[in-house]
Amino acid sequence: MAAPTGPLTLPTVVEELLSEMAAAVRDGAPIPDEHLLSLKFVFGSSAVQALDLVDRQSVTLISSPSGRRVYQVLGSSGRTYTCLASCHYCSCPAFAFSVLRKGDSLVCKHLLAVYLSQVMRTCQQLSVSDKQLTDILSAEKTQEA
Repeated sequence: MAAPTGPLTLPTVVEELLSEMAAAVRDGAPIPDEHLLSLKFVFGSSAVQALDLVDRQSVTLISSPSGRRVYQVLGSSGRTYTCLASCHYCSCPAFAFSVLRKGDSLVCKHLLAVYLSQVMRTCQQLSVSDKQLTDILSAEKTQEA
C-alpha cells in the first residue's frame, strides 16, 4: 500500500467542527454547547483536558523571522511539550503511544489544545531569533534522549 502523498489533515468532521468553533469566536459569541459536546464525543476525555490547558493559557506559539513556527504546551505534569501543528505531531509519550503506536486516538491533549487555542485566539505569542528557535528544538531533542 502506497503512503499518502498529500498533506496530513485531520478528518473532515474535525476540521468542520474547529471551523464552526472559530466562526463563533470571530462573531464574538461563546462556543455553542453542541460544539463542545461534539468535541467530547470525538476526542473523549482528551477534550476536557485540552480545554483545561487552553483555560490555563498553557499554549505558546514560538515564531522566528524565517517563518518557522512551533508550539510549546505546558502539560498538566509541569513538563513542556513541543507540537508541530503543520504535521500533527507532539513530543509527549501519549502521542507516541496512543496516536502513533496504537492508533486509538487522533491527537493527544497537547495537540488538541494547540488547535483549540488557535480557534479561541488564546495562544501566547513569543518571537525569537532563528538561532533561539533552533536551540529550543535542540533542547527538546536532548530531553527525549
